[in-house]
Amino acid sequence: MADLKVLTTPQGRQIAYHQSAGAGPGIVFLGGFKSDMTGTKAIHLEAWAKAQGRAYLRFDYSGHGQSSGAFTDGAIGDWAEDANAAISQLTDGSQILVGSSMGGWISLLLARQMSDRIAGLVTIAAAPDFTEDSMWGSFTDAQKAELASGQVALPSEYGEPYIITKRLIEEGRNQLVLRDPLPLPFPVRFLQGTADRDVDMSVALRLLDHAIGPDMRLVLLKDADHRFSEPKALRLIEDAIHNVLEQIR
Repeated sequence: MADLKVLTTPQGRQIAYHQSAGAGPGIVFLGGFKSDMTGTKAIHLEAWAKAQGRAYLRFDYSGHGQSSGAFTDGAIGDWAEDANAAISQLTDGSQILVGSSMGGWISLLLARQMSDRIAGLVTIAAAPDFTEDSMWGSFTDAQKAELASGQVALPSEYGEPYIITKRLIEEGRNQLVLRDPLPLPFPVRFLQGTADRDVDMSVALRLLDHAIGPDMRLVLLKDADHRFSEPKALRLIEDAIHNVLEQIR
């Protein structure tokens, strides 16, 4: 697309992004593991934000989509750095973060790093600490032994197998958010589908119970899967952002 731009992060990574101007607080979409900024939710919210006259930013983490680097070279901390750089260098004022799956984890890390820039938070099937709890916690002894040699392949319903590296698991342990206090001092809406086979509802309940904040709600959408891209799911995301904006006002 013609309006594709590239940001160079302080670490030297090239981050591809699309941005539209508008009123603040702006909306920043944070995608999932091995996803990119051309997904249904990212594009839908861009059109919605433009119709609302609201600023909007979507981007690809390094090793994802059109950004530089190899996916297998990256880890959670790297992608959080990419998101921090995008918000710090490309946006002004407070932002509402919309984090999908891994993007939900990234948004919680940003809440620690730059809470003064965050006006509100909406997560969609948030997957905090998944490298430890979902991946490492479910690996067989054979998979752990294979990972010790560098990497292991996991099947995926979304295409080619996920190549999980030793660094992804080990570096992820430095980014865990469910082991220590997690203050979220702004309106927060956690969205979760009951038919999600990638992130169980128990994760959403654990996150709600663990986080600390004055205005947090968990909304379950019956029969919605992990993609959360059906029309009723997209409307629920819009409603959640609207609600956060109302609470800010």
